[in-house]
Amino acid sequence: MNLIQKIFGTHSEREVKMIMPLVEKIEGLRSTMQALSDEELRDKTREYKDRLAEGATLDDILPEAFATVREAARRVLNMEHYRVQLIGGIILHQGRIAEMKTGEGKTLVSTLPAYLNALAGKGVHIVTVNDYLAHRDAEWMGKVHEFLGLTVGCVLNEMDNDERRAQYACDITYVTNNELGFDYLRDNMVIYKEQLVQRELHYAIIDEIDSILIDEARTPLIISGQSGKSTKLYEVCDILARQLERGEASGEVTKMSAIMGEEITETGDFIVNEKDKVVNLTAQGIKKVEKFFQIENLADPENLEIQHNVNLALRAHNLMHRDQDYVVKEDQVLIVDEFTGRIMPGRRYSDGLHQAIEAKEHVKVKRESKTLATITFQNFFNKYAKKSGMTGTALTEEKEFRDIYGMDVIEIPTNKPVVRQDLDDAVYMTKKEKFQAVVESIVEAHEKGQPVLVGTITIETSELLSGMLKREGIPHKVLNAKFHELEAEIVAEAGRHGAVTIATNMAGRGTDIKLDDESREAGGLKIIGTERHESRRIDNQLRGRSGRQGDPGESRFYISLEDDLMRLFGSERLMGIFKSLGVAENEQIEHKMLSKAIENAQKKIESNNYGIRKNLLEYDQVNNEQREIIYNERRRVLDGENMRDSILKMIADTVDNTVDMCISDDQGTEEWDIHELESLLTPIIPMKVTVQENMKKNELKQSLKEQAVKLYESKEAEFPEAEQIRELERVLLLKVIDRKWMDHIDDMDQLRQGIGLQAYGQRDPLVEFKMSGYEMFDAMSAAIQEDTLRLLYHVRIEQKVEREEVAKVTGTNKDESLQKAPKKRVEQKVYPNDPCPCGSGKKYKQCCGRKK
Repeated sequence: MNLIQKIFGTHSEREVKMIMPLVEKIEGLRSTMQALSDEELRDKTREYKDRLAEGATLDDILPEAFATVREAARRVLNMEHYRVQLIGGIILHQGRIAEMKTGEGKTLVSTLPAYLNALAGKGVHIVTVNDYLAHRDAEWMGKVHEFLGLTVGCVLNEMDNDERRAQYACDITYVTNNELGFDYLRDNMVIYKEQLVQRELHYAIIDEIDSILIDEARTPLIISGQSGKSTKLYEVCDILARQLERGEASGEVTKMSAIMGEEITETGDFIVNEKDKVVNLTAQGIKKVEKFFQIENLADPENLEIQHNVNLALRAHNLMHRDQDYVVKEDQVLIVDEFTGRIMPGRRYSDGLHQAIEAKEHVKVKRESKTLATITFQNFFNKYAKKSGMTGTALTEEKEFRDIYGMDVIEIPTNKPVVRQDLDDAVYMTKKEKFQAVVESIVEAHEKGQPVLVGTITIETSELLSGMLKREGIPHKVLNAKFHELEAEIVAEAGRHGAVTIATNMAGRGTDIKLDDESREAGGLKIIGTERHESRRIDNQLRGRSGRQGDPGESRFYISLEDDLMRLFGSERLMGIFKSLGVAENEQIEHKMLSKAIENAQKKIESNNYGIRKNLLEYDQVNNEQREIIYNERRRVLDGENMRDSILKMIADTVDNTVDMCISDDQGTEEWDIHELESLLTPIIPMKVTVQENMKKNELKQSLKEQAVKLYESKEAEFPEAEQIRELERVLLLKVIDRKWMDHIDDMDQLRQGIGLQAYGQRDPLVEFKMSGYEMFDAMSAAIQEDTLRLLYHVRIEQKVEREEVAKVTGTNKDESLQKAPKKRVEQKVYPNDPCPCGSGKKYKQCCGRKK
């Protein structure tokens, strides 16, 4: 803590101090609320809604609303909010992040702002990291809201659209970040307004906000469709990759080495850079690839796909490790989440890497998918009118929360002082010595009955330790990605007297570990970390599993100089010093320089990961602006707006653009190429181009526009009812927008993957992406206009034109439903003579179909 903070307090302390008068007000209403009957307490909800309707603000009624929830929780759950929980609730209502230590009751805190903001009638979303927590919290905390007369919903993965719609219509809805994001994307692919499941994005309370907005934000949400691309090339490149030899590079390419003309010598066929996760072919390797595929020059544009796939195969073999990055189960490659250690069912690596791993593991290589819709979590959650969040660890990423989400982090004091002992890291020369020390520490704790939770990063480590403990005769439970179904149950039992639990660092997040009396007497829960994680925040989360609500406990990390973190990111000079010290076998090394080196290595990676997320967001910003335009246009169609003015504008724009393309401003009438103009314009608007003597370019445009509008009016006159042509406009416009947009999204995806090559030409890839992206969007917009007009001018009244989905969704990159039984089509196509989906009993054409 610096001098200024000592005098004035930290930012969090100052902010907490400012809201204490509000907390005192809430506390002061305790006896008033206790004096009310259940009916009178419940009637407060109606009273607050009336006051809001009369002009009061949420801030005006906050003290009473919070006091009401506090009393309801006491009656329904036998749980009464502590003062620190009231502070947390106010911070959440203000649209900020409340950092509250593990065991401080974050779940109960969320009931306060959820109730208050739900009174506005626009819906509140409480966002969790998995279905288990969404369901648990809706059942548990939902009782408080239901007691006060609010409706509570919960969206789960297996629900169909009708169920989802009903859950989102509730006052408060518990839902995972993935379900929420994918429902938003799917809502922007529906063809009837009645198929929408979500309401407006009003207010979100994000539980474990760092996990959702930081860890998960490195991967965008993607909805995919089937692609016709062959998978044979992956298998061929896998055969080649097995024949190529891994080499080494001496020296490093830096700006200075390039200036000095220093040469980098390479051996073998390819070089692997583990730090940056990159594989590059050497000159020798390039020749082997050219010989293998019988091509003259691998660098030729037509060989781009071969280049890409060879690189993928080498990455699959040298950077992606089985039982660490992924597992193979039931003839499928399943990704293991690097932060939680859980299997991510249905999630696939993008850009063909997943197929390359499938070829490597000799499982069926699935057909490549086509991107139909995509959004980053950053852009999705920034669509909420207000958002807030809770976590045990957010301060290390405060800058990112502020810069990207516009949210500040407020540290909430604990209800009782933390008495857990966080011991210095125990460092050993080799992994073997480290694991031996870990086992000895577990045995020692087990003998005195102290419960132990061992945090590992990989499945491999958890299984290695399990084997060592079996040899020592220590009963224990293992929780890793292979057995995550029992996660919450196993973690909840980890605080029992004598329990030994081995788990991935993040397993069972959100589950309370309660101690029994014997465990407390034995020293509380002992946390052992088997290596440092890339992020200090995740190490702190593991530590925070112990010492909840003033409980005793201790934590220590065990590290070896062979760990990936030290090997890849530690200073070579420092590592050399310790190796030269001649440390005896099994001797523990302790040194301030070493602790500093570990922290610096973590800071380097955190900074690098922030760069990756920021980069992803900068690229998606281009998509986001385009997505807003398209989604707004679609929504106008779904809302049944009259699109005639839009069609007339398309006619005018198409005439202007076509004339400008064929005739320059400085050309005289005799120089105009009317043949070219007709050949471009007539296929879209079937009319003859006539030119009068001494006609000016603007007069030509005006004449063509008038002619085109008259032609369109004659087309409108063919339909007995005006509403028929209006619905036809909407149907065709929707169909064209969807087809063009989905192709555009996929093209932008391909552009994003290949844009990195621009860096070799000394150009900024992001600038190039923006420029190309805008050009592609303009081209798509023009194509939408032309295709829509072509269809409208050539449509015949006897044709049956109906709304239809233009692409079949085959899955998503994070959707667990892919692992379940195949579902029937969620939304049936509604024909005019079908019963109306609204349930009126009338035919569709005589009910909602007529409104369209």
